[in-house]
Amino acid sequence: MRVAGRSTAPEGRHAERAPVPRLADHTGLDADQLPDGLVVADESGRVVRFNAAAERITAVRAADALGQPLEKALPLEDLEGRRWWQLTDPYGGLAIRTRQPERNLLLPGGREVLVSARFVRDEPLGPVRSLVVALRDTEARRRTERSHAELIATVAHELRSPLTSVKGFTATLLAKWERFTDDQKRLMLETVDADADRVTRLIAELLDISRIDSGRLELRRQPVDIGAAVGRHIQAYVAAGQRADRFLLRLEQPLPALWADPDKIDQVLSNLLENAVRHGEGTVTIDVTPTASPREGEETGTSVTVSDEGPGIPEESMNRVFTRFWRGSKRGGTGLGLYIVKGIVEAHGGTITVGRAAGGGAEFRFTLPVAAPAYLA
Repeated sequence: MRVAGRSTAPEGRHAERAPVPRLADHTGLDADQLPDGLVVADESGRVVRFNAAAERITAVRAADALGQPLEKALPLEDLEGRRWWQLTDPYGGLAIRTRQPERNLLLPGGREVLVSARFVRDEPLGPVRSLVVALRDTEARRRTERSHAELIATVAHELRSPLTSVKGFTATLLAKWERFTDDQKRLMLETVDADADRVTRLIAELLDISRIDSGRLELRRQPVDIGAAVGRHIQAYVAAGQRADRFLLRLEQPLPALWADPDKIDQVLSNLLENAVRHGEGTVTIDVTPTASPREGEETGTSVTVSDEGPGIPEESMNRVFTRFWRGSKRGGTGLGLYIVKGIVEAHGGTITVGRAAGGGAEFRFTLPVAAPAYLA
C-alpha cells in the first residue's frame, strides 16, 4: 500500500350550490396543492371542485368538469365494464353509508385509477350534502409491486444455490462420514461455512433495505478515524493475496472530526473497495480529503473517493448505479450493495456520486458532514 499526503382551478357556474369542503385554513394549502386527485360534487351531484391532480390523472380540464354531473365529468367503470356511479348510487343508496373504500376502477380508454369516496351528511342518516372523491394513479403502486416481485425472485435465486450446497454437503457427511479423509471433510465443511456466510450476508442486506425504505436505519455515532478504516480494508485485501502496490491511499491532513456509525462506514468502504478490486483494473486509488464551505472556507465534512483504472461504467448506466438490482455487464450478486451504500451515506446526512476517474475507470465519491457529540440522539 502506498500512502501519499494530500396555482388555483376556475370555478363553474354551479359552484355556489353548496359549501365546498376546504382544507384547514391554518395549513395555507388549497386543493390544487394536494398530491392526489380531489373531486367534490354538491348535493345535486354536480362537480364543484376538480383539482390540478384530478386534471392530471383523468386528462380532463377542470373548466370542462366543473358544473357537470359527476357521472359525466368522471365516467368511471368497474373492471367488468359496469358504470360505477349507477352501480353505487351515492345519493339514493343506503343512508347508513359514510364512504366507499378504495378500489381499482377504469377511466375512459381503459386506464386504471384508485378511487375512494366520502359521503358528507349534515346529520346521521340524512341526505348526502356533498360527495368527496379521491383519485390516485396506480402507476406508483405498480412500480412498487414490480419491485417487490423482483426482490422476491432475486432473493429466492440467491438463496437456492448456497442452501442446496449446504444441504448436499451436510447430508453427504452425515451419511458417509467414515468414507472421507480428514482433508475431504475439511474441504466440505469450509464450503458449508462459506455458503452459510453468503446466506447471512444476503439476510443482512434485506434487513438493511427494509430499514432504509422505512426510514428506520439506526446509527450509533462514534468518533471515526476514516483513514485508519480505509487502511484496515486495504490490509485485509493484501492479506488475502492482492498486491500491496495495487492500492494507493492519499490522505490529506488534518481532517475534521467525524462522528459516524463505524460499522456502517465499514460497510460502505467494503462495498466500494470490493467493486473497484473485482470489477476494475490497475491501481485502486483512495483519496480522503476535508471538504470546505465555498462561502466561509471552513471545514464542513470529509470526502472519500475510490477510483480505479478499468473500463468504468457506461454513461447511459450512470443514473441507475444506485438503484436496486443494478448490475454492470460483469457483475454478479444481488445488485443491492450500492443501493444500500447510498442509503447509509444519506442516513448520515451525506451524499454519494459516481463518475469517470481520470484513469478512465469508475469513480465513487461520498461526503460525510462534520458532526459532534451534541448532535447525537
